[in-house]
Amino acid sequence: MLLFAVGSGALYWRRHAPVVVLAVVLAAWALTLGSGHADLGGHALFALYALGRYGSVERWGHLGVDVALVVLVLDGVTGDVPWSGVAFGVVVFFAVWEVGRRLRLRSERAVLEERELRERERRIVTEERSRIARELHDVVAHRVSLMTVQAGAAKTVASADPEAAARAMGAVEEAGRQALDELRHLLGVLRPSTGSADTEPQPGLADLPALVARMREAGLDVDLDIDGVTGGLPARVELSAYRIVQECLTNVVKHAGPGARTGVRLTTEGPDLVVEVRDDGSGATSLPGAGHGIVGMRERAQLLGGSLDVGPRPDGGFAARARLPLDGGAA
Repeated sequence: MLLFAVGSGALYWRRHAPVVVLAVVLAAWALTLGSGHADLGGHALFALYALGRYGSVERWGHLGVDVALVVLVLDGVTGDVPWSGVAFGVVVFFAVWEVGRRLRLRSERAVLEERELRERERRIVTEERSRIARELHDVVAHRVSLMTVQAGAAKTVASADPEAAARAMGAVEEAGRQALDELRHLLGVLRPSTGSADTEPQPGLADLPALVARMREAGLDVDLDIDGVTGGLPARVELSAYRIVQECLTNVVKHAGPGARTGVRLTTEGPDLVVEVRDDGSGATSLPGAGHGIVGMRERAQLLGGSLDVGPRPDGGFAARARLPLDGGAA
């Protein structure tokens, strides 16, 4: 009866230590073989199920089943259990363990799928946050930089040339209005379910001349050369090219210093659209825009399967060169 109590008590820990519990139950059962007192075969069934259901090491499960089958056969040899009963017990023992094992595997798969789902959701949220951050930075930083330059120019010439100051302040007003328009458009894209989203298309290659014109109005000496690029590219390619040029020109305004000349060139090389922006400024001593701007440009290129190289030129100034697949990175 003591061994029966030990085997019964051990089952309490079957969820936490299934291997140990099965070992205790089988040992107690083996010690009672042939005694005619306690039969712990039922306890062994519970312990085998717990081993399959809660055991995490597969080889311990196979070993436990093998030992249980040996004890079961010994019970048939030492007792009056017919061999047909022993054979049936072998099938039942294995089936009970297999049921527990399959339930454990199903639970583990469910946990793994749930973890993968959460990870995928986190990744989607992170990518969306990065996309929003890129768009906000490109819209706000560019317009605010122009406003700052124009406001500084207005302050400089306010007393000597009031008309020039007024024109500069008008440019500030226009830049602010355009920034608000782009922000409204961006919010409309982010909230399409409102039914009132702005349907104006995102900027592309056709908008580069207007961008360059605005930069010239801000006092930047910039040339635009579009060679062999016929347009009609995927929208994501044109948007990325536009934003990269926009960010580079914004950095020239902020860092290159007065009198800097800038060249923007777009051409095709094999399967890629190549965007190059070079300036001969000397106002910056480190990589301009090495924060969100450069990071955003590199992310835009990489998301399309392209690349971005940016750094100082040997003869002064900075250069940026982006390669964007013409097909937008389509498989």
